[in-house]
Amino acid sequence: MKTFLSIAILFVALTTQAQIQKVSLQASGLTCSMCSKAIYKSLMSLDYVESVEPNISNSTFEIKIKPAAKFEVDDIKKKVEDAGFFVANLSANMHFENTVLVNDGHVDVNGSTFHFINIKNQTLTGDKAIKLLDKGFVSAKQYKLNNKFTVKECYKTGLAAACCSKDGLKEGTRIYHVTL
Repeated sequence: MKTFLSIAILFVALTTQAQIQKVSLQASGLTCSMCSKAIYKSLMSLDYVESVEPNISNSTFEIKIKPAAKFEVDDIKKKVEDAGFFVANLSANMHFENTVLVNDGHVDVNGSTFHFINIKNQTLTGDKAIKLLDKGFVSAKQYKLNNKFTVKECYKTGLAAACCSKDGLKEGTRIYHVTL
């Protein structure tokens, strides 16, 4: 019973009201301004996107998210791929309010689950950038290197596995793997 209560308290402590405010995306495969415009139009079609600022010289896009909007990072990736390109790098600017982060632990952010790897245990308050580490958001080489920072099976699939049930996650829940 004590173990269950400890786990429940930990899960509640790891549930946060952090808000993702901005996403920085680097796309690969762009060769001209028309390529950039295709990604811009695709990203702007998402109802939670407030604005997109492209930078053609380094193939990046600053995506501002509407306040209190719920979104899925996979939607952004899909929109880039629908435009004919790939995500080379993606980071999100989040606002934290006294949020406890544990290395190789999960945190709920507005209904999405983030698995923090290769970090120091800490409590965050204020704005902080997180970088996505999942397959399709980093190079294959970087993805393979990141595998050594976690023992949890969810990193390989992007979905909660039996190893995540102690964190209160249902098997099959989408998990985004991130670092600071």
